[in-house]
Amino acid sequence: MKVLVWLVLSIIWGTTWIVIKVGLEDLPPITFASARFVSAVLILTPLFFSRIRLLPSSKNEWKLIALTGVLQFSINYSLVFWSEQYITSGLAAVLQAMITVFGLLLAWIFLPSERITGLKIIAVVVGIVGVAVIFVDQLRVENVMAFAGSAAIVVGAYAAAQASILIKAKASGLHPAGILYSQMLCGLPAIVAYSLVAEGNPFSMNWTWRAVASVLYLSVAGTIAAFWLYYWLLSRIESTRAMMISLVTPLIAVLAGNIILSESLPRGTFFGGMLILTGIALIASGRSSPPKVEGQSAGVEAGGAPS
Repeated sequence: MKVLVWLVLSIIWGTTWIVIKVGLEDLPPITFASARFVSAVLILTPLFFSRIRLLPSSKNEWKLIALTGVLQFSINYSLVFWSEQYITSGLAAVLQAMITVFGLLLAWIFLPSERITGLKIIAVVVGIVGVAVIFVDQLRVENVMAFAGSAAIVVGAYAAAQASILIKAKASGLHPAGILYSQMLCGLPAIVAYSLVAEGNPFSMNWTWRAVASVLYLSVAGTIAAFWLYYWLLSRIESTRAMMISLVTPLIAVLAGNIILSESLPRGTFFGGMLILTGIALIASGRSSPPKVEGQSAGVEAGGAPS
């Protein structure tokens, strides 16, 4: 089941790249991101009438959710969308793969059971090199703003990794849907406010059918289904193994682009893909730490979590 969920997540997040590209033809980036997450919040809200606890019940839980919500949704997503105005999507993919590096280091600090090993280091490095090989033709920084965009992507990768590690370490007892819902409530105000100030009234945007379809796909599949499954998976496997998904999604993105949009494959797709798969195989072959440590699992409540 865990392998299947890992693969489904890779496919979902790999295909979101294409959908984002399509949606950006009609919508400005931060408004697009805001619409994605606001829609996800609205879709999840009826779960209040179910047995799933959507909101934290203690001060400490609210502090954790507020911090990780800002890291994941305010900082990470806003920096990614802003940066891609100045750098290529390929360079962004390579820099975003730094999530695995930060995750490896942060797990060593916050998750004592997940030790840094030589095999993990080799696996992460091989995987990142594989992503770089695929996008080698796009690895360029042409001006100061491109450098700033590159730095911002790395900061966003750190924010995403830190959020995941904190959730795994401290979100015991919270349902995956509740984590996602409350994180978005805490992280969205900054994005929405920025989009209104910098990009204007969202109701005056070019809401074509493909823009609406893109928002719905990203809301339902790319956000609700993906993060629900991700937080479920994160509570059951080592964080490094979960974050290796960020190395596979660029490969899936270029393959999906070739199949769906008839885009040409980068010259290094095959070799880079082999390196990525080698890195994942190395991680999978390594000995995992104990699956459950008190205070280090997320989403352990019943009531709707996959099993």
